[in-house]
Amino acid sequence: MEDKLVTLAILTYAKAQILKNVLANEGIESYIHNINLIQPIISTGVRVRIKESDLPKALSIIESSAWLADDIVKEKEGGNDDFDKKRKVLIPIDFSDYSLIACRIGFSFAKATNSEVVLLHVYFSPIYYPSLPYGSDSFNLQVENEDSYKTMLDSIHIELNKLSDSIKEKIASKEFPDVKYKCVLRDGIPEEEILHYANEYNPQIIIMGTRGKSQKDLDLIGSVTAEVIERAKCFVYAIPEHTPIKTFEDARKIAFVTTFDQRDLIAFDTLMKEFAPYKFSISLINLTNDKNAWDEIRLAGVKVYFQKQYPDLEIEYNVIEEDHLLSNLDNFVKQENIDVIAITNYKRNIFARLFNPSIARKMIFHANTPILVIK
Repeated sequence: MEDKLVTLAILTYAKAQILKNVLANEGIESYIHNINLIQPIISTGVRVRIKESDLPKALSIIESSAWLADDIVKEKEGGNDDFDKKRKVLIPIDFSDYSLIACRIGFSFAKATNSEVVLLHVYFSPIYYPSLPYGSDSFNLQVENEDSYKTMLDSIHIELNKLSDSIKEKIASKEFPDVKYKCVLRDGIPEEEILHYANEYNPQIIIMGTRGKSQKDLDLIGSVTAEVIERAKCFVYAIPEHTPIKTFEDARKIAFVTTFDQRDLIAFDTLMKEFAPYKFSISLINLTNDKNAWDEIRLAGVKVYFQKQYPDLEIEYNVIEEDHLLSNLDNFVKQENIDVIAITNYKRNIFARLFNPSIARKMIFHANTPILVIK
């Protein structure tokens, strides 16, 4: 029986070429369809098709990010090489009100830590609309008018120029500190491109809002942010809609959530080093299902250890019961005037992510307090 072709992925033309080469190296024959033969680079949505019998092996390849590694994808933006060598603060922007809030905090942090700012906007250009399941060979695809695609890009550039002009005005008026920054545009799925850029350039922190411009009030807030929190390898600072914190200087009291894991000690030390320019007090909190004396003893021991390591740091501790975790945490934040919640989010497998969401992800959908996720 003839081995029919199925669609493996819909990608930009450049990435489709990369994937085709990777598949060829693994002995999988592939074909790129729906190419604009006159200007192939402009056709941002092309299909990579393979034989159906090769699908399981091919899926295992594309599910790995290895085929997008730095030594394969050479698409770093041109520009100043010195910029690429310096520490970076990555701020994903979508031109919402969150963008300027994130910029205010990000520029301030960059100034304090002698870093550069990268403003990253990710747009998605659905040139093709599939009407059947993803692996089907019977796609009913329609090509969107390329004039509308150009119009979309023109609109994005206008919005980006407006944001850049606003930042320049705020720098000139001393509202923002004067730090170097650049704007980057990428085509793709927002969370994937943010994570890809972060893996590529290794920023010290990602600062982003918990609601996107296109999301409505009834949507889950922060779905992109939550995914970045789960998978990023650096600090992530998530800014809720009504935060009173304008810069990190405003954060006078930080709640550090601990599970008494040894990795928490490393995470705490990382927090103290990265945020050394700032002065704040720490409230150690432990989330427990059954409050008992042993939890308090362990917290007291952690406090003593930290006080020896950081003698100038003001530290206290509390235990929060998990029976009504989020409401209890909210009450604690209000009573203790907590400005930022710091929490570790260790790498977990896909089953844990699906069936037992991390504390950080739960809180990002709920809290009105900024959350600093430590990796």
